[in-house]
Amino acid sequence: QVQLVESGGGLVQAGGSLRLSCAASGRTFSVSAMGWFRQAPGKEREFVATIIWSSTNTYYADSVKGRFTLSRDNAKNTVYLQLNSLKPEDTAVYYCAATNRPYAFGDVSQYIYWGQGTQVTVSS
Repeated sequence: QVQLVESGGGLVQAGGSLRLSCAASGRTFSVSAMGWFRQAPGKEREFVATIIWSSTNTYYADSVKGRFTLSRDNAKNTVYLQLNSLKPEDTAVYYCAATNRPYAFGDVSQYIYWGQGTQVTVSS
């Protein structure tokens, strides 16, 4: 089992920035990828970004490329999502997720472990 704890959400004006953190514990040695997804009211959960644990390669949804940056701290088993140039349409609950399955990339169904979610609200 892998436990994920997110932090860092909040309310920000359009154009502002936030940084989300996700700390992993438990059987972290089995993790192949960690990522972020988000879910706005009335919408399906969607992929935001993911990092492949063995290579540190990162992948982003087109809607956040150039604005969001995913990074990790190996020593702390923590990933960070830096959100810049935020837009009202970025408003959602952001979930950290992890998987031990290969080639999960942005497929929400391939992620096994989930955090509790953190609210990001961007006002116009």
